[in-house]
Amino acid sequence: MTIAERIKEYRKQHHYTQKELATLINVKPTTVSGWELGRNIPSIEMLQKLADIFHVPFDELAGVKDSNSRSATPDEDLKTADLADDDTIFTFEGKPIPEQDLEYMKRLLRGGRK
Repeated sequence: MTIAERIKEYRKQHHYTQKELATLINVKPTTVSGWELGRNIPSIEMLQKLADIFHVPFDELAGVKDSNSRSATPDEDLKTADLADDDTIFTFEGKPIPEQDLEYMKRLLRGGRK
């Protein structure tokens, strides 16, 4: 399932229109529409806002892990990620994830701890 599909599914589960969701996160309804159609991808900050509104873990909404599968704890995942080779390239939908975004995502998974 894509981020676009997850955003749409969670929005509908919470009975929000695109306009209502847009108002909650202070964006235009066309922005929400673009996300749901897969034309655009929300920023990490927007994904965090959406995860908070939908009451789902950030990594589930972002597609880092499937909610139906058992995954390692965030700390276990981070230990594995920290041991990755320097030439490992993390991608999201085929595009490399910038290092600062990776660090931000790690902090989120740690619960804000450094």
